[in-house]
Amino acid sequence: MIDVNKLKVGVTFTEDGTPFRVTKYDFTKMGRGHATIKVKARNLFSGAIETKGYISGNMVEDILLDKRHLQYLYKDDEKAFFMDPTSFDQFEIPLKVLGDDVSYLVEGEKAWVLFWDEKILGVEVPSSVIMKIIESEPGARGNTVSNVLKPAKTASGLTVMVPLFINPGDSIKINTETGQYTGRAN
Repeated sequence: MIDVNKLKVGVTFTEDGTPFRVTKYDFTKMGRGHATIKVKARNLFSGAIETKGYISGNMVEDILLDKRHLQYLYKDDEKAFFMDPTSFDQFEIPLKVLGDDVSYLVEGEKAWVLFWDEKILGVEVPSSVIMKIIESEPGARGNTVSNVLKPAKTASGLTVMVPLFINPGDSIKINTETGQYTGRAN
């Protein structure tokens, strides 16, 4: 069992036999009342986001996930395909289970895939990823006072707002929690 106060972003737990991963954590303490914890959690079976509320001190059941380092091959309209580089076994994960995490995967690169009782629950993406820009508008700087951003498309199809000096072929660092540009990568 795990205390609900420890349900930080990325923690996995189960409720009524359904596994969840916390995507947002909020702690509220009002006057004399009990402290309340509200979490947004992704249902790892269906991919749906649910909001759950708990009173401080409650417990939820912790689950132990098995992580395997698999190579991301490609995706189609419904599934993403992964391969174990040692046994060459292939795995399919529905895109609705992966959610937005599929946008941060690069074809040919390895990713940590989460298993629970031999059932695939999703992937674990790092806090930031480096991706190559394949398409962006040319930056024309005019009379500006603040930072001006332009849309740029990465190799995975993700569109990110970047500064004007970023061009196609450049590699950038993206925060996976917010989906925002954080810097240029060497």
